[in-house]
Amino acid sequence: MIEAEIVDIKVYDVRFPTSMWKVGNDSLHMNPNHSCTYVIIHTNTKYKGYGITATLGRGNEFVVQTCKLLFKFVKKRTTTEIYSNFASFWRQLTTDVELRWLGVECGVVHLATAAIVNALWDLWARIEDKPVWKLLMDMTPEQLVSTVDFRYIRDVVTEEEAIEMLKKDQSRKEERKKILESKGHPAYTADIGWSFDNQKLRSACKKFKKLEFKEYKTCVGPTIPVSSKKCKLIRNVVGKRSDKILIVDANQCWDKQEAISSVKGFNESRPYCIEEPTSPDDVLGHIAIQAALKELKYPVQVSCGETCANRVLFKQFLKFGGIDFWNINVGRLGGVNEALAVYFMAKKHSIPVWGHAGGVGLGEMIQHLQIWNFICLSEFTDIKIEYSSHQHGYFEDPVFIRNAAYLLPNRPGFSTQLKDKCIMRWSYPEGTRWKYLFVTRRSKSKLSYKKK
Repeated sequence: MIEAEIVDIKVYDVRFPTSMWKVGNDSLHMNPNHSCTYVIIHTNTKYKGYGITATLGRGNEFVVQTCKLLFKFVKKRTTTEIYSNFASFWRQLTTDVELRWLGVECGVVHLATAAIVNALWDLWARIEDKPVWKLLMDMTPEQLVSTVDFRYIRDVVTEEEAIEMLKKDQSRKEERKKILESKGHPAYTADIGWSFDNQKLRSACKKFKKLEFKEYKTCVGPTIPVSSKKCKLIRNVVGKRSDKILIVDANQCWDKQEAISSVKGFNESRPYCIEEPTSPDDVLGHIAIQAALKELKYPVQVSCGETCANRVLFKQFLKFGGIDFWNINVGRLGGVNEALAVYFMAKKHSIPVWGHAGGVGLGEMIQHLQIWNFICLSEFTDIKIEYSSHQHGYFEDPVFIRNAAYLLPNRPGFSTQLKDKCIMRWSYPEGTRWKYLFVTRRSKSKLSYKKK
């Protein structure tokens, strides 16, 4: 490995006015501006690392400032020092005495951790001249497991068990890789999920049906009649055959009994699963919802993970149940290292893992982990990655979809580098496009202070 010293960090508050375009919203998160905290790690060589965590606009400035506070743990470290004991470094980053008190591996501090950690993985892959999925695939089982902090989860999976999992499936790696090179990784569309009017919803359904998608995700709530009408409209357009799968997402807007009653109300539309039916922290609520939905005329599975803050919460679901499959958000967990911990827990307990991609840069990142999971770890072949078509054009290495599948990225890195024009236009609040929106009074700054 090239020995490089980390010398500087640049952090950008990047926001898009998606509230004006009526995309990216749902029953609970009305009119958000999809955003990201964008980190660039500079070294004393030509190599840089680019990292992202996704937010919904207001408050993104807190994540930006926290990244700058966390940089003291990264500055003057060498790549050899970090990557030779990545798990130990990750623990140092998440165990600062004062910052940890603001939220134990959750909230703003953990989002900032994700941005920095993801930038470090991007840097590592660029140094090795590989995409992240290939970097993970080529590691020895021992080396890969050494990047994961198993504190708090050894009662569910241990380092030795994770190493054995990887060794057991070594022989199939090339075969699985050839499948993805030929067909890509299966995707489902979430672009019919926003708060569209009926005409726009029909158009979106027709578009993705023509593009040969078989799984369609939409947001439901807040009332049973609204949800039922929306599901029926989608079914009328995409078809009622069993190979056309309807996924519904409540985005945490219901309590336990509301979730059960609501899904019963639109069960005739045969939803495959309900995602985030209630609070992501309510393990007991998910258990009750899962049990009730299994008894319906058309049984409905339960999924969550998009807003699960850390590996410990995933452990609770493993211990007690309540979830049929997980959706991993690598911008919500503490970056790649913690996501790998969740994959190992899921593997041991035969839980399918899908990839969450409903935010800026999330699709670019999660494709790498899902590709690695399919090739090296998962026993399942029907796992999916969410696809939303927005903001990919601002990335140097955007996702590519063909025949409703993610094509394997082949450029070095984590696919997280934004184009310079994106920073120039959409940095908040000084980007040229934001200044225009402020001057024309189509938007106003939500920052309560002036940047120096």
